[in-house]
Amino acid sequence: MIVRWETDHDYVLVHVHQDMFGDWIFSRAWGQIGTQFGGLKHRLADDHAQAMMWLGDEATIQASRGFRKVLEVEAESAEGRDAISQLSLLDTL
Repeated sequence: MIVRWETDHDYVLVHVHQDMFGDWIFSRAWGQIGTQFGGLKHRLADDHAQAMMWLGDEATIQASRGFRKVLEVEAESAEGRDAISQLSLLDTL
């Protein structure tokens, strides 16, 4: 699951996925649109339910900050793969 929120200048992207060991990972990237300013953080969830709870919490937080949801897709979709490629670029910064 990939979800992205934006304002006119900033974005937050969350990716909930399993790693090769079957653990659930909650990855959160944030920054300014069109710049390299931002960050990336990964959290290990106890299970899928906890990762989805964190996603719900993130949605509440971003809505309260004035962000609007612009993307919600499965990682295996074409849009999802594109979003993941952008997320992967942050790992190299």
